[in-house]
Amino acid sequence: MASGSKARAKLLKALGFKFKVLPSKIKEERRKGPLSYAQLVKNNALRKAKEIAKRVKSGIIIAADTVTVQDGRIFGKPKNLRGARQMLKRLSRKPQWLYTGICVIDKDKNRQKTAYEKTKIYMDNLADKEIKSYFAKVSPLGKAGSFDIQGEGAFFIRRIEGCFYNVVGLPLRKLYRIFKELGISVFMLLFCLLPFAFCLLVSGCSPEYNIVTGKEESYYYSTDQEVGMGRNIAREVAKKYKNVDDPLIQKRVEDIGNRLVVVCDRKDIDYRFTVLDDEDINAVSLPGGFVYVNKGLIDKVANDDELAGVLAHEIGHIVARHSIKKLQALNSYSILRILVAAAPQSGAVGAAADTAFTELILGYSREDELLADQLAARYTRLAGYDPRGIINFLERLQVIEKRKPLQPKIYFKTHPYVPDRVRVVKEELGEKIGFKDYINIEETKGQ
Repeated sequence: MASGSKARAKLLKALGFKFKVLPSKIKEERRKGPLSYAQLVKNNALRKAKEIAKRVKSGIIIAADTVTVQDGRIFGKPKNLRGARQMLKRLSRKPQWLYTGICVIDKDKNRQKTAYEKTKIYMDNLADKEIKSYFAKVSPLGKAGSFDIQGEGAFFIRRIEGCFYNVVGLPLRKLYRIFKELGISVFMLLFCLLPFAFCLLVSGCSPEYNIVTGKEESYYYSTDQEVGMGRNIAREVAKKYKNVDDPLIQKRVEDIGNRLVVVCDRKDIDYRFTVLDDEDINAVSLPGGFVYVNKGLIDKVANDDELAGVLAHEIGHIVARHSIKKLQALNSYSILRILVAAAPQSGAVGAAADTAFTELILGYSREDELLADQLAARYTRLAGYDPRGIINFLERLQVIEKRKPLQPKIYFKTHPYVPDRVRVVKEELGEKIGFKDYINIEETKGQ
């Protein structure tokens, strides 16, 4: 690999490739001139690959170059922290395009191919304090645009249009297409390098009827594997986040959660409820029954009915297996690492678990979120809580959050519009839907 990028190396390593890092000595061109942005990054990648090809006798060389473009200005890697702060501040104000050029040279067959990928990125408008706090945890140097989407940087990425892995640094689908055009069998390589993980994925795939979605769905993982994934991610959460030190708060959440579990539609796993000592208003569930609620969210609920609604929503995601379906869609990158980690020789799973947690905390599709709200209304009522607590909490928190600057992590950030969510809850409860409930409701599927 003709790049010193740690993110790119992690991606290739996670997929099972065995490779050697040989950073190119070619200076990246950052003046577009008559070239398009796509041509610029492709040319840089090609120059890097050719330079490395002269230094090796045989093998496959992969080179890449990434730039961020906003309002006609090219942003590469920052030279220092001051430049990184200015760069990220500017990029957070407007959407930007991220271009990655890729070049693959098969030295043995004397063949080469270049291509590019572009992704549009929408960020939250970041305050100086947020940027300072972010840089205290993550070094922006060596990162195009001064941020990482696969780590803490994901918390202020509002949405992207295009390939997720392009923003990480290496668009995997585009790389696969290049391999295919050059006659390089990627899956044969992966089968040879990772037979355990590959066989596990294939043999575990089976159609299964999902009682809450009413559909037959395919999962590549058994229930035991799902729990194992959740346990691995939970270990990383424990390293990065502190649990609340108030046993009464923890017991309150556990008691409410356990009452909801009794009436939920999935009881083949053990549910675990944990309160994190974090002031951000958020909650998240992991595969296999792990539910986390931030203390910042608990401070906002008025009573147990409202807290039950939040916990029931996360339980709904677990029952519908939304986390598994989302992680399955990640081209098996994170999942392969987590599954392989079950083998004694696999080593640490930190990078994969961290990526998986980031993906899950970013939320689900509109359809999945609304189904979780529907199930939350059902489970809270069956457990003896007032399901209207869900509506009260949503509407009150919406008013509170509108009065404050947008936070990097917020319970509403990736969820559907509140009126849409309220409408779903009312429909589940059999209540009449009024005109107010249809204000700002997104279009339903098929309309």
